[in-house]
Amino acid sequence: MEHIYGLIISCSVFALLYGLYAWRQVSEASQGNEKIRKIAFAIQEGANAYLNRQYKTIAVVGIILAALLVWLLSIYVGIGFLIGAILSGLAGYIGMNVSVRANSRTAEAARKGIAPALDIAFKGGAITGMLVVSLGLLGVTLYYIWLQYQNLGQHDLLEALIALSFGASLISIFARLGGGIFTKGADIGADLVGKIEAGIPEDDPRNPAVIADNVGDNVGDCAGMAADLFETYAVTIVATMVLGALFATGVSTEVLMIYPLLIGSVCIVASVVGTFAVKLDKSNNVMRALYKSLFVTAAISAFFILFLTYYIVPGAILIAGNIIKPVNLLICSYTGLFVTGALFFITEYYTSTNYRPVISVAEASKEGHATNIIQGLAVSMEACALPICVLVMGIIISYINAGLYGIAISSTTMLALAGIVVALDAYGPITDNAGGIVEMVEMPKEVRKITDSLDAVGNTTKAITKGYAIGSAALASLVLFSAYTEDLKYYFPNLECNFQLQDPFVVSGLFLGGLLPYLFASLSMKSVAQAARSVVIEVRRQFATIDGLMEGKALPDYGRAVDILTKSAIREMIIPSLLPVLTPVFVWFAIFLTVGSKEAFITLGSMLLGTIITGIFVAISMTSGGGAWDNAKKHIEDGHYGGKDSNAHHASITGDTVGDPYKDTSGPAINPMIKIMNIVSLLLLAILSKFIA
Repeated sequence: MEHIYGLIISCSVFALLYGLYAWRQVSEASQGNEKIRKIAFAIQEGANAYLNRQYKTIAVVGIILAALLVWLLSIYVGIGFLIGAILSGLAGYIGMNVSVRANSRTAEAARKGIAPALDIAFKGGAITGMLVVSLGLLGVTLYYIWLQYQNLGQHDLLEALIALSFGASLISIFARLGGGIFTKGADIGADLVGKIEAGIPEDDPRNPAVIADNVGDNVGDCAGMAADLFETYAVTIVATMVLGALFATGVSTEVLMIYPLLIGSVCIVASVVGTFAVKLDKSNNVMRALYKSLFVTAAISAFFILFLTYYIVPGAILIAGNIIKPVNLLICSYTGLFVTGALFFITEYYTSTNYRPVISVAEASKEGHATNIIQGLAVSMEACALPICVLVMGIIISYINAGLYGIAISSTTMLALAGIVVALDAYGPITDNAGGIVEMVEMPKEVRKITDSLDAVGNTTKAITKGYAIGSAALASLVLFSAYTEDLKYYFPNLECNFQLQDPFVVSGLFLGGLLPYLFASLSMKSVAQAARSVVIEVRRQFATIDGLMEGKALPDYGRAVDILTKSAIREMIIPSLLPVLTPVFVWFAIFLTVGSKEAFITLGSMLLGTIITGIFVAISMTSGGGAWDNAKKHIEDGHYGGKDSNAHHASITGDTVGDPYKDTSGPAINPMIKIMNIVSLLLLAILSKFIA
C-alpha cells in the first residue's frame, strides 16, 4: 500500500504546486495606480485585523476543547482535533489573503477587457480551491498513516480521525458565522443608509461602510467559505473511512478505508486540469466559460475513478455482509457526480437573472416592498423541491448498490470536486471587490460594466456553491448518523437501541432536532441585525457630523466602521456557534438523569436525524431565496422594470437586504452546524463508554 499512499500525497502536493504557479501569475499582474493600491491596502488591512481577532477568540475555545479531549479520551484525539482546526483555519486565512490581493489586480485588468479580468479573478479563486482540497487530503492521509504506525486499536484510530473532523468543524462554524455576520452587517448598513437614505450609488467612496463591505466579502465569502468546504471535505472523507472500517471484514478493511482517499486524489488532478479550460468564446459568456472547467473536471474524474476502482477493488468485496462488486462502487461514484451537476443547474435556475424565479421576484417589485418579500419567500420555499428529489434519488441508487457505504462514496465523490467548486465560489468576492474598487477610484463606465458582468456571474456561482455544499453536507451527515448507530452497537452492545417511530423518545428526539436549525438561524439572523444596526448608526453619524462628506470634499472614517463590525461580529458569533457543540451533551444528560441511558442514546440519535432533515430544507430555502432576492435587484439595475432609482428598485433593495443574512450567514452556517452535532455525538459515545458499563 506504500505506493498508493505515495500517489495520494503526490496528488495533494501537485495541487499546492499549482497554487504557487497561479499565485505567481496573479502577483505579477499590475496592481494599478496609487489610488487603487491605497484602497486595496485598506481592504487587506481590515480583513487581516478581523481574522486575527477572530482566530484569537477561537483559539481560546479550541485549546480548552483540545485539553478536554486529551483528558477524556487520548493524546491522539487531542492531536487530531488540533490538526483539523489548524488546517481549516489556514485554508481560510490564506484564501482570504489571496482574495484581497487579487481584487485590485482584477480591477486594473478590467481596463484591458473582460478576458484578462476573468483570468486574474478565476486564478485567484483557484488558489483557494486547490488549497482547500490539498490541505484536507494531505492532513487526513498523513495523520492516518502516522496513526497506523502507533499500533492503535481500530476504534482508537477512528476516534482520532473523528477528532480531526471536529477541529475542522469548530473552525468552520465560527468562520462561517463570524464572517457572515461581519459581511452582511456591513452590506446592510451600507445599503440602507447609502442607497436608500442618502441616495448614493453602491460602493460610493462617500459611504463610511463601503470598505467594511469589501472587507466582509473576503472574511465571509472567502475565508468563511474556504473553512466551511475544507471542513465538509475532511469530514466526508473521514466519515467514509469510518464506515469502511465498521462494515468491512478481513483484508477488505484497508481497501475500503483507502478508497475515498484515492477518489479525492485523482479528482484533485482533474480539478487542476479543469482550471485551464476557463476560456471565453466569441459570445463572451462568462458563466459558460466557468462551466467548462466543471465539465472538464467531472469528465476526467469519471475516467480516473473508473480506472482506480477496478485497480484497487478486487472482483468482489464483503461490506456489511453483502457482496459488492467494483461496478457497484463505480455507480455510487458516478451518482455523486450526477448529483453535483444536477444541484448546480437547479441552483442556477433559482438564482440566475436568466430564469423565471429571479425574474418573478423582480417583476413583483413593481407593486412595492411587500410583494417583493412575498414572492421572494415563495421562491425560497419552492427552491427546496428539486434538490431534495435529486438527493433522494442519489441516496436510493447508492444504497441499492453498496448500502450505507455506497451513500458515503457518493458523498465523497461530490466533495472530491471541491477544488474546482471552491475556485468558482472564491472568484465571486474577488470580482465583487474589483467592482467596488472601480467605483471608488472612478474608473470609466465601460470598466465598471466589465466588473459588473463578472460580479453578476459571481453572485450566481456563490449561490451554486452553497447549494452544492448543502447537498453534500446532507449526504455526509447521513453517513455520520449511520456511524453513530454503528458506534452505539460497538460501545454499548447490551442496550439494544432501536429507532422506531412509535417510541416516544424517538419522536421527542426528532422534534428537538427539527427545531435546532430554526433556532440556530434565528440566533444568527438576530446577530446580523444587531451588527447592521451598529453600522447604520455609525454611517448616519458620519454623514451628519463630517463636513463636506456628501459633497465629496472630505473622506469618511472607514476604519471606525470596520472596527465596530469586528467587535460586533466576534461578540455575536459565540452563542450560535456553541449551540451545536453543547446541545448534544445537554440533551443526553437531561434524558439520562431523568429516565436512563438507553432512552438518552435513542433521543440523541433521533435528534441528529431531525436536525439533518429540517436543516437541509432551511439551508436550501435560505441560500436560494437570498440569491434570488440579490439577483432580482441586479436584474432591475440592468434596466428592467424602471431601472435604478425606480420604485421597483427601492423594493428590490429591501428584498436584497432581507436576503443577505439568508444566503450569506444563516443558510451556509447550517452546514457545519449539522455536521458538528453529529461529530460531537460520536465523540460523546466514546467518552461515555469509559464511564458507563
